[in-house]
Formats: sequence, C-alpha cells, structure tokens
Amino acid sequence: MIGAIALSLGFVAAVYSYKNLQTKGSASDSGVQVIVAADDLQVGAKVEDHDIKIITVPQTDVPAGAPRKRADVVGHGVILPITKGDFILKTKLAGENAGVGLPSLIPPGMRAVSVRVNEVVSVAGFVTPGTRVDVLLTGTPGAGGDQQTTTVLQNVAVLASGHTLERTATGEAQNTAVITLLVSPEDAQRLTLASSQGHIQLALRNPLDTKQDEVAAANARGLFKGMAPPAATPTVHHATMPKKTTAPSPPISTDVSVEVYQGDKKSEVVIPNDSEAK
Repeated sequence: MIGAIALSLGFVAAVYSYKNLQTKGSASDSGVQVIVAADDLQVGAKVEDHDIKIITVPQTDVPAGAPRKRADVVGHGVILPITKGDFILKTKLAGENAGVGLPSLIPPGMRAVSVRVNEVVSVAGFVTPGTRVDVLLTGTPGAGGDQQTTTVLQNVAVLASGHTLERTATGEAQNTAVITLLVSPEDAQRLTLASSQGHIQLALRNPLDTKQDEVAAANARGLFKGMAPPAATPTVHHATMPKKTTAPSPPISTDVSVEVYQGDKKSEVVIPNDSEAK
C-alpha cells in the first residue's frame, strides 16, 4: 500500500512538472523580438544604434505597429519623449528623411515662426514647449490715436523656448528671449505683421481648453469709468429736395392809353393792341 501511494504521488508530480515545462516552452515559442529604448531619448534627438536594444516579449504584450527592425528606427528624429525601456513606436518618431531637431517637429503644411519675448510676454517663463497660447497685439490702428488690444491668434502650440524643444520634468519656468510657435502659413503672415505693428503679448491657455472664442477688441476708453465711448461716425443722409415751381408771370398789358382834353375836361381813352386782338 505504501509503495502504491508513493508511485501515485510520483506520477502526479511528474505530470505536473511536464505540463509546467510545456507551458513555459509554448510561452517562449510565442515570444517576439521588439525594439525598446536603451536610454532616455529627448525630443529632437536622433536615434542611434546605442540608443536601442532588442528584447523578446510575449506576442500579446506587443503594441500594434511596433517596429521590429533596427533600420525602422535608427536615424529618425524623436518628436515625443521616450523613457528608458519604452517601446519605440512610429508615433514617437519623425518620418523618413524628416531630419532631426526642430524641423522634424513641423508637420506637413505647417510653419514654425519665432517671436521675441521677455519675462512678461512669456508669462514669467511658463510658456514652454508643449504649452498653448493666444497671441495678443496692442497698437494704434488708424489715425485716431487711441491704443487698442486685439486677439490675433488663438490656441497656438509652442514648439520651442529658446533652443529647448521640451519642457522640464518639474514644469519649471524657462526665461528665454525667443519663443517658437507652430502656425499655418496664413497665420504665419498675420503673426509676422503683428510683430511689426505693435506690442506682442502671449496669454497662456489650459491645454484642454481648445475653444475658439469671439473676443471683441479692447481700447483705452473702455477701461476707465466715466469716459464717453468713442463717438460714432455720423451717417450722412442725402435728402432729395423738391423742385421749386415758379408761378407764371401775369401777362403784360400792351394796350395804349391816350389822354384826351375837351376844353377844361380831361379823359383817358384805352386803345387795344392790334396784335393781341389778332
């Protein structure tokens, strides 16, 4: 009986070990090779051979579209931060022949335009790469002499702060003299014109607030109480004057009057004009 029990326990242990080894073997067989980052990769960097490594992971853990070959990632520019050990995905890399650095961050059809700023204009240095801003212009339009502030652009992405292409991990302020914005070709023209027409101010936005607001321009008269609003331009109405009707002149009498004396008596005789009689 003791021998039978021992044989039974041994058989159960052997079957369990066999199934366990078989499961590990099948898991090993289903593993695939993927590329991950060997070091932290910053935005604008160029991926080199020493920046990547190939590991084997289960098929179920591989993200869709993950590159499998070194040639798919080496030489590409980084457009999103990649942490050590992360999968190097195509969505985090610039396209082929897109270059590295700032040019690789510019999508097709867009432009990068830099504006000169100071600590006030850049919102105390908190306008950093990845944030979004509105562009305000203060100037004196026309010949009125009154200053006016208007919103030129809204919800514009910040590409770079100086030569820095990404914000610090702690979100610290970065005081620089130049901010680079990502805009369309039409907005690039407006931004360049605004920089030459007056004073540029950046207004920092919440990145989740993407609403385009209809903001009316503000002027100095609207800031102070008691000041009359700007006089409206008078509207000139061209009234049609009625034509004057000239009354016909009374006919001029052409009769001939003759005085006749008879003794000491005087009388007047009217002789009608022969032409009127006709």
